[in-house]
Amino acid sequence: MTEWLAYSLIAVVLWGVVGLLQKLGTNRISSRSLLVWLAVGFGLLLPWFWRSGEISSLRPQELLLGLLGGLTNGLGSWCLFAALEEGAKASVAVPLTSLYPILTILLATVFLAESLTAWQWAGVFFALLGGAMLSYEG
Repeated sequence: MTEWLAYSLIAVVLWGVVGLLQKLGTNRISSRSLLVWLAVGFGLLLPWFWRSGEISSLRPQELLLGLLGGLTNGLGSWCLFAALEEGAKASVAVPLTSLYPILTILLATVFLAESLTAWQWAGVFFALLGGAMLSYEG
């Protein structure tokens, strides 16, 4: 197994647990409060990454990209928390919002000149179809 695949699978497990924790959190506190505690959780990782020297050697452009990524991640997380707080089922809202890589795929094809095979585009189609089926409340 390649290193990137191992990290990816660990992320799937961690984010799977996060979906449950987010719903439990929004059942007890507001979406804004949960976002604050999410930021605190990220902050707890800061000393570990700081010691590696990677953070302290970043250029301004890299810092800006990181800050913009953090801002969009935080706003996206808050929107998910607000949906859960408003009564969305975790089993629907979390997988539905997890379709965000489809936008990443489209942006990567436009701005990074990346391309997908026909088989991969079929996967995108089925992911969208699955999202539509999952969110349908007939």
